[in-house]
Amino acid sequence: MKTAFIGLGVMGYHMAGYLQKAGYDTTVYNRTTAKADKWVAEFGGSHADTPAAAAQGADIVFACVGNDDDLRAIVIGENGAYESMKPGAIFVDNTTASAEVARELYAAGKERGISFIDAPVSGGEAGAQQGILTVMCGGDEDAFAKAQPVIDCFAKAVTLMGDSGSGQLTKMVNQVCFVGTVQGLSEGLNFAMRAGLDTKRVLDVISKGAAQSWQMDNRGETMVDDQFDFGFAVDWVRKDLGIVLAEADNNGAQMPTTALIDQFYKEVQAMGGGRWDTSSLIRRLRQNE
Repeated sequence: MKTAFIGLGVMGYHMAGYLQKAGYDTTVYNRTTAKADKWVAEFGGSHADTPAAAAQGADIVFACVGNDDDLRAIVIGENGAYESMKPGAIFVDNTTASAEVARELYAAGKERGISFIDAPVSGGEAGAQQGILTVMCGGDEDAFAKAQPVIDCFAKAVTLMGDSGSGQLTKMVNQVCFVGTVQGLSEGLNFAMRAGLDTKRVLDVISKGAAQSWQMDNRGETMVDDQFDFGFAVDWVRKDLGIVLAEADNNGAQMPTTALIDQFYKEVQAMGGGRWDTSSLIRRLRQNE
């Protein structure tokens, strides 16, 4: 089976590497050619100059890019993947994007005999590096059944959530829940510090009880140490929350806490923290109190 991967960012670089290491003949495309050259030198495979060239002859084309506009450009834009994909091929989009663009590209693929699966991921850069991402998918069952064994190369869980757009909607739920957890953890740790507690000892104790979370286990100590130069950037989570809040306007869901946390992240951006990890919410509390 021949695969292609479009977008070699902090996630896609490693995900594409797992495809090649699993024995799939993989061609990559990246806007920065030097990154593609580096990937080929590390993993093998090949790189192409356009998304269309990368997708030529591929059975499954993967993508992990920035936002809706980036996705449209590499799929249906000039020299986009759909220009060269063969009937029966599958496009798997790992970008966190809107459900609207997923449905749009699903319909455009149908017209060409191409299947489209929206398949956003959770697990961060560490999950991509270790090949243990959680992948939530939307699309047709037959296309998913063909793609799942390949997606498994870089995932610990791959689940079809429903029809087109369902993967993106599930990822929105994920983002709502995790930012709420980060805000709660930030407030708790800031409280512990101001109360004069041994905050790392506090973390050790409460992580064994009901307060335990992935964020606590993986970000608690770095939050205490005021370290944020890594991980999932604030700029990207604000992009994601913008998608969530726009969808909530459409479906009528009330999101008061999510909207407030989005504004807290806006304050972190104003502090110069656009590229800081999302756990940097605690720095805002330290500054404001």
